[in-house]
Parts: sequence; structure tokens; C-alpha cells
Amino acid sequence: MTAPDSVVDLVPIDDLDRAIVGLTARINAATYELLVLVRQFDERVGWLRWGLQNCAEWLHWRCDLSMNAAREKVRVAHALKTLPVMSAAFAAGELSYSKCRALTRVANGANEQELVDHALKTTTRCVEERCREMRCGTRLSSSDAERAFARRSLFVRRDEARGTTTITIELPSEHAVLVERALDKARDDSVASRPEFADDSWSAKQADAFVELVQGYLSGGNNEQCKADHYQVTVHVDQSALAGGEGRAGLPVESVRRLCCDGSTIALVEDDNGEPLNVGRKTRVVPKAMMRALRARDKGCRFPGCHHTRFVDAHHVEHWANGGETRLDNLMLLCSRHHRLVHESGFRIDKDYQHRWTFYRPDGIAVPHCGYHAVDQQDDAVESITDPVNNPPRGGLMNAADCSGVSDRCGPATP
Repeated sequence: MTAPDSVVDLVPIDDLDRAIVGLTARINAATYELLVLVRQFDERVGWLRWGLQNCAEWLHWRCDLSMNAAREKVRVAHALKTLPVMSAAFAAGELSYSKCRALTRVANGANEQELVDHALKTTTRCVEERCREMRCGTRLSSSDAERAFARRSLFVRRDEARGTTTITIELPSEHAVLVERALDKARDDSVASRPEFADDSWSAKQADAFVELVQGYLSGGNNEQCKADHYQVTVHVDQSALAGGEGRAGLPVESVRRLCCDGSTIALVEDDNGEPLNVGRKTRVVPKAMMRALRARDKGCRFPGCHHTRFVDAHHVEHWANGGETRLDNLMLLCSRHHRLVHESGFRIDKDYQHRWTFYRPDGIAVPHCGYHAVDQQDDAVESITDPVNNPPRGGLMNAADCSGVSDRCGPATP
């Protein structure tokens, strides 16, 4: 009996190529048909018949998909309902599921045709990269940044038998890039100073570089050495995205705005194809002399109730991308946590009726300068309001008008 491989060997390579591509197109078309059925099944809540909570759970159980894959298929199935151009290309087998999965995260009626035309003439990797940059260039990416920050972690696992330790760390992308650059510099410096280790593996050099970083920190090394231009982090972002519109960005746009508040920037102008047109001079957003004056004035983080004096950034209240100037009356110090809250978690800073900077939560409630009093959080039913001056309104957190009274009792805010 002839082995199957011997028959395959007789098929010309070009015929195999056409067969594989043709079958892939049919798989794409069948996948679109599958997603249409999934959408109809979900719209008719067919999963309730099985006692499940949603369609993704049904796909996970009934079709042997992982939960992540099931959730994505349900999401893409519903997104395609309002994208006729993409649906037609997918149904014809011209677009793959991978491309459609990426495109449906950013496509709408206005840009659908342009995105489909781009996807038909490039690779899935390029499509995913462009869609990621488009999503990062909108305020919707703030939720992605928050989730990435919430997932940050570091685990240390010791293996006593081998005498080794494994360190696993998960960081937001903007932090991970900084670590990579620091490791690059430490690795190159280590190889230059110890040529006998030049032939070690790349992973071994990375481990040595990590130890160098730790030793440098514990010995109080000069952090300025880590700011060499050769290891500077460059993030590509459209000016329109920084200014509050829509555009493309290499990181979530609010993360970029936070990083740009107090650091050195290089303006890189590109055309629509990504070709560099002009590279501006490196400029320090907050000069050292102004930073010293800012530290002398604010002493530390300006967020109410925060006492951090280290690891603080100079924050532009009106961002420089929106025309805000680098002046003391437009700057304040914020610690890393509260700087992130302002840029990526919906907190904002605005002037109150006394022309003082006031912080507001995402729901619009002002953050008083010296915290809430116990009586401010009593329920309305506890005690009736008889005197609106001496007995301020109660029932939950105060609004902006109530906070003005708290601010007056506690003294004026820092100018």
C-alpha cells in the first residue's frame, strides 16, 4: 500500500500553494457564516436553554473553545452587524478572522472602507499594529491603561534544590519599555567593563544587567546616568490625539500625556505612510530652575490628603498639547499615583469660585482640601436640616458648593 506522503510528494509546489490558499479562503467564509449564526443564537438568548449566563459560556462548553476565544467570537459577531463592507470581504474569504478581530475594535461607518482597503493589501501583523495605535490614540484607551496598571505584579519563586530564583514581572507597556532600556544600558556597560563575559548568552547578559541595576540602586548610584540619549524612550503619537481629538499612538494617549508632563520630548513629524519628515530639537518641558521653584512652592504632591514628597512629577494643569504654557501658575506637583488618576482615571483639576485649583472625581464631586467630616456622610434621615449655614447638607459625599465651606474651614489651598 502506497504511503500518503508519496502521493503528496508528486503534487507540484504551486498546486499545493493554490490549494492551501483556496482552502484558507473557504475557511474564512465559513468562519463568517459561523459568526452570523453565533450572533443570531445570542440575540435569541439560546444559551438560556442550557442554564448558562451568556453566549461565551455556551461556546466554551458546546464548541470546545477557550473562554477568551469564545468572548472574542461573540464580540466580533455583534460588531460585524454594523460593518457591511468588512462583512462582505469576510464572507468572500478575502479577510481572515484575525484581521476582522483587530479591525472591529476601531472600525466605524466613517473609517470602515479605508481600514478594509488597507487590510486587503497588508499582513495581519501590520493591521493589528495600526488598529492598536488607533485605539491608543483615543480616550477609550484609558480603560486599557487602567486594566494594564491593575494587572502589574511581581513574583519571586525560589528553587532551593537548584540554588536559583525565578522572578516573574508583569508591567504596563510604558513601564516595561523603561525597564528594557535600563537593561540595555546596564548590559552594554557590563560587557564593556568585563570583556571576559562577552561570549555569554544573551539571556545570561540580561540577568547580569538586572543584577547591575539592583546593585546600582542599593549603592546609591547616579540616576542621571540612565538618561543618556542612546537609551531614550521614543513614543510615536499624533499631535491630534494629544490635543484631545482622534489619532494614532504607540501607547494609550492619556499615558503619553502623563509621560510628557515632566520629561524630555523629541518632536517627530511623519507623513501618512509613517516616513519621517522632520525631527525637532530635544526640549525639556519643565526647566530645572522652574522645577526647583515648583518644589519650593508645593513641597510635595498637591492632591488633597497626599503627603508624598518623593517620586513626584510636574503636571501641566492645562496640558501643553492643548496650548498650556510651562509657567508656575499652570504647574503643580503630583505623585505617580495621583498623576495617573488625573490622566487615566477620569479625575480632573479646575478652578473653584474663589479661583483656586480644585480636584474633581470622575462623577463630578469635588475633593475637599482637608477631607470629609463624619457629619458629611450621615444619611438625610438621621437629622433634619434646619440651618443651611451651621448645619450643611448631608447624605453622601458633598458637591462642589459644599466643599467650598470645607476649604474655608481648613484654610486656603496652596496657590
